Amino acid sequence: MKVLSVVETAIYVDDLDAAEDFYQRILGLDVIAKEPSRHVFFRVGQAQVLLAFNPKSTCTGDKLPHHGAMGPGHFALGIEKRSLDDWRQHLQDHRVQIEAEVEWPAGGQSIYFRDPAGNSVELITPGVWQLPSGW
Repeated sequence: MKVLSVVETAIYVDDLDAAEDFYQRILGLDVIAKEPSRHVFFRVGQAQVLLAFNPKSTCTGDKLPHHGAMGPGHFALGIEKRSLDDWRQHLQDHRVQIEAEVEWPAGGQSIYFRDPAGNSVELITPGVWQLPSGW
């Protein structure tokens, strides 16, 4: 028995429409499910899902156990190394403020910025974690 992968990552947002616009228009993620006032879900690559929840709706629970978080979270989205400059320019063109850029000692680079809810989003190139998958 072993865990194979992180399949879902959850973030919590107070404005689902703003989250949908940001992740779809700015980051190019496809919406795969949506429930007004509760959540919007996005496909990330071929094997992961980004779940954006309104914590006011999910803290009470329903069919699933209740969950939620207060304050900004953090997650990283993998990008190709050769696209780093294009992503930087794309973010600047859409007036997304880049908070930090890091070149990691083991390899790889990161660009950090915030989504409309204040979550810290990182675009990361292969090599940072020295994983067998390349990440």
